[in-house]
Amino acid sequence: MNTSVNQLTPAPYSEGLSAYSTGNGTPGSPSYATSGNATFVPADQDFGGALEILKTASTQQLRYIGQTPIEPGCYVQIKARLKAISGNLPSVRIAAYAAQSNGNPVAGVVTQGTIVPLTAYGEIVEVSAIVGIGNRSGVDMVWGASAEYGHFGIDLVGQNGGLVRVDDIEITDVSGLFLGDIVATIDVRDYGAVGDGVTDDTAAFEAANRAANDRTVLIPAGTFRLEGDVTFDTPTKFEGTVSMPTTAVLLLRQNFDLPNYIQAFDDEELAFKKAFQALLNNSDHESLDLGGRKVALTAPVDLQAAVPNRTRYETRRAIHNGQLIALTGGDWDTTTVTSQATYSPTNSRTLTNVANVASIPLGSLVSGVGVGREIYVRGKNEARGELTLNGPLYDAAGTQNFTFQRFKYMLDFSGFDVIAKFIIHNVEFQCQELCSAIMLANAGTIFTIRDSFITTPKDRGITSMGGGCQGMFIERCQFLSAENDLPVSQRKSIALNVNANDVKLRNCRAERFRHFAVMTGQNHLIVGNHFFQGDTVNGGIRSAGVVLAEAYASCVFTNNYVDNAFFEWTNERDPSPQFSGGFSFSSLDVTSNIFLSGEVATSFAYLVVKPYGSGHFINGLNVSGNRFRSINGFTERAERVDTSFADLNYTRMRNVRFTGNSFHGISKPVANPLLIETTESSNQQTWVVETGPGLPFEARSLSVDSVVVRGGVRNASNQLNYDNPFVRAQQGPDADQVHVVWSEPVRGKIAVMARMDNDTV
Repeated sequence: MNTSVNQLTPAPYSEGLSAYSTGNGTPGSPSYATSGNATFVPADQDFGGALEILKTASTQQLRYIGQTPIEPGCYVQIKARLKAISGNLPSVRIAAYAAQSNGNPVAGVVTQGTIVPLTAYGEIVEVSAIVGIGNRSGVDMVWGASAEYGHFGIDLVGQNGGLVRVDDIEITDVSGLFLGDIVATIDVRDYGAVGDGVTDDTAAFEAANRAANDRTVLIPAGTFRLEGDVTFDTPTKFEGTVSMPTTAVLLLRQNFDLPNYIQAFDDEELAFKKAFQALLNNSDHESLDLGGRKVALTAPVDLQAAVPNRTRYETRRAIHNGQLIALTGGDWDTTTVTSQATYSPTNSRTLTNVANVASIPLGSLVSGVGVGREIYVRGKNEARGELTLNGPLYDAAGTQNFTFQRFKYMLDFSGFDVIAKFIIHNVEFQCQELCSAIMLANAGTIFTIRDSFITTPKDRGITSMGGGCQGMFIERCQFLSAENDLPVSQRKSIALNVNANDVKLRNCRAERFRHFAVMTGQNHLIVGNHFFQGDTVNGGIRSAGVVLAEAYASCVFTNNYVDNAFFEWTNERDPSPQFSGGFSFSSLDVTSNIFLSGEVATSFAYLVVKPYGSGHFINGLNVSGNRFRSINGFTERAERVDTSFADLNYTRMRNVRFTGNSFHGISKPVANPLLIETTESSNQQTWVVETGPGLPFEARSLSVDSVVVRGGVRNASNQLNYDNPFVRAQQGPDADQVHVVWSEPVRGKIAVMARMDNDTV
């Protein structure tokens, strides 16, 4: 308050008694100038000028008619000195009229101070009281935010007939008593905040913010109920807490971080939700700093429910620098529903005639006959009894019972239609084997998680139930399994899955999951990751580390360390898995990786192609510069075809490169093209060259690049034969022979460059 002391202090009695009322001081109330029971004494020995009053009423009022303003942040002290002269001895108190801006009284507030008796003639008695808007300790009259001004003075109470003299009334600003540094701090109570947990203090908080002018706003001890949005453009200090409805936003623009929200709500879980709500309703901050705090969660955080005014958000936002931990005893149990439904490959992403469809949660994992890995419920239409899936099923035509499992995720974005450009970095998700970590939104681009830990998830690390993974970045993250001690065959957890295109999965580490990544979509870059999935079972099976579940891949898999796991390439998201057109298994680059295994079954291979229907072939595969090594026992091959459903069509192989790889502990190294040197010691017109196991996937010798004579071939007359032979590929019962046919029987040594593919574009 900028009002000076002179402006607050009433006019002295010497200027006339018409400024003082015998009533409440409001306009029209009677004055002491005409009361007949008061006079001005100009030369009192104690007071100088004084007002002498004969008490004639049970409550003899004295009020200054001037309006003393009551402003937020200002506390005024009213002080009066008086003495009894003769007659009966009354008592005295500070008293006032509390006025609103229209002059009407403020209802329900204290307008009287403490009564002090006069006990002797001539003894000076001083009474005082402090008045202000805020409910502060030491404030005698709390008037609230609706008070505009007051008429101040005293009341004489008790027996009539006494004569008293009253010194000039003093009114002073004592705000400094309540603010340690009045320049730096203001208190929400100064603007009418009550802090009883019931009264709506929204207007008081907003008023404090408007008045702060870069000073810190203090929220003192108490619980302050805020029914509406509150924004602070200035620093805040919470000694008390606030409570708000879900829809209301608290925005701390000057200290926007989780520790301040925890101070505001005194509940880590609620504070995180409200801070996230503010993040998505705030143009001033692009990130929420967790401040290194560990946030204990008792249930999944439904992030859309925390921001009920938004179903999509496409501006860059980030959460960083902290931990989330799941607490035992929380709401983490998987919801499981078994329901009958019908599937048709012609409507490949829909289940129809779904029984009890309303009970099936969005984001549920679907399992059943003919259902591939990581199929989730992306949407539902209860009126039509339909569920929309994130991908097709490979062999589920007809009606059957499906099982739907809804895992619980620490951060669940699934309520959003779209979340784009969202970033999580330097955050640890401590799932405690109770829950999963992150469920992505239904759609959205460039979700990013980097430099983070996902520790011991019960079921999943990161789940995409739809297209929220488009262009996703997952970089420099650690995925630590809860299934370390289980044999591979018993593991079920998966670090992450992908449905959409253009994902960058780079420089991550994952240990002992069932799968590191199950990926559909195209144009992925899988670079520099280390995942290992072994166990202590001697000669045991291993699981796929990365599953590429779409035949046309357009994918680069390079510089990874694949430890006791394999890369699996399938077409399990094909509703008609038999080849009927298109590129088939195409456009995959597997280069410069380390593949290592130990104590595995001899049937183990590092690169597995698994067609789910007949007629498929490889049409663009580059496997080069890789290091394949098996320790503590040999494995037969580095690559194989899983024929559980079907084999490949080896007559249609195209554009396969299998070069520059090293093989250690591998019984049958392979290459394509494959260089075979053969010597014929007797004269033969047709030389039979066996490719044996040397072509990848034990494929046919589909074509020959060249035949090179080593040192010349000679005929029966021991003469050099300079004729060019011709070749017949795909010979023999297994089509794995090359016949080199000469113009005459010859003997000698040749090198044949055979291929499993036809390299014609």
